[in-house]
Amino acid sequence: MFRSVWREPRPAAAPPHVWWDRALVGVLVVTAVVEGAARPDVSPRVPSIVISVLLVLSLFWRRTRPLPVVAFAFGLCVLSAVVAGREFPDQYVLVALLLLPFSVFRWGTGRELVLGAAFVLTKLGVSAVLGYLSLADTAAGIVVLSMAMAVGAALRYRSRARSRELDQVKLMEREQLARDLHDTVAHHVSAMAIRAQAGIATSAADPGAAVDALKVIDAEAARALDEMRGMVRILRTQEAADRSPGPRVADLERLASLSNPSVDVRVTGDADALPSPVGAAVFRLAQEAVTNARRHARHATRIDVRVTVDDSEVRVLVTDDGVPRQTGPRGYGLTGMIERASLLGGTCEAGPNPDRGWTVSAVLPREVTA
Repeated sequence: MFRSVWREPRPAAAPPHVWWDRALVGVLVVTAVVEGAARPDVSPRVPSIVISVLLVLSLFWRRTRPLPVVAFAFGLCVLSAVVAGREFPDQYVLVALLLLPFSVFRWGTGRELVLGAAFVLTKLGVSAVLGYLSLADTAAGIVVLSMAMAVGAALRYRSRARSRELDQVKLMEREQLARDLHDTVAHHVSAMAIRAQAGIATSAADPGAAVDALKVIDAEAARALDEMRGMVRILRTQEAADRSPGPRVADLERLASLSNPSVDVRVTGDADALPSPVGAAVFRLAQEAVTNARRHARHATRIDVRVTVDDSEVRVLVTDDGVPRQTGPRGYGLTGMIERASLLGGTCEAGPNPDRGWTVSAVLPREVTA
């Protein structure tokens, strides 16, 4: 158990700084100066203010350098307490240092977790041995700091679990797209095989039929090759590919049969000529967007699905007139839609409308690109 914790890597998503980190440090620095100047029991005043400001400034690097910051802050507290002969500094603003053990458990490596906890406990132990803290105060300090570290660990593993779930959603979308592409390639290869057999059977009596068969085989082979190139973007074993027919743009009419709220589908342009992976993606994106609108848009009376096909790209626009729920972390459905669009070289965005409702907008290239 200890070895697995020791070898644990740093979490992947650790933002170096966010705006409220700078705001927090700024507010705490001002608070440390004002408290040190206003409280009559702060002594010696100037060293206490200087050390408090240094400790507060260390919070700025708590995400990127959690262990060095913990070592600096708690080491400085121990050193100043030994030199001063008491707990020093003792300003209330230093309760913000609880963010340091939280940060090392949230963003540190496994080694940093262990060493950071050791630094924190060492500081409490030194204060207790020197008589600066009573047994009850030491126990209370251990409990409070342990709670801060536990919260950091909980958020760390919660983020990891969500990342795994998002990866699973992306994998499912890759598998679905792989099934759609499998159907297309199987169709082209079957057509080539049938025409080849027909050309062989009629070549003796009608050489022209064999030439026609070769032309069809050439065209089908070119289409299959283009769509096979799109497959290289999908990391998935092919054995599990389902051979059921994939959806097409024409299948969007199924969405129009839904009610409460009603769904209006309009397709502009030559959608029948789209490659199968693109047509399947258009259907899946519109289907997921309509499902999300029916599930999350409160008081919605209408959902509009618009598909526009031109010479170079396909645009999918799904809007509703409902009241969107409070914004939060990106859902798995939207993550899957973005993944599906990106695998085909396109984009997908979603967000609330200025007045009312929600819009999902996707742009896909007309041809599958490698």
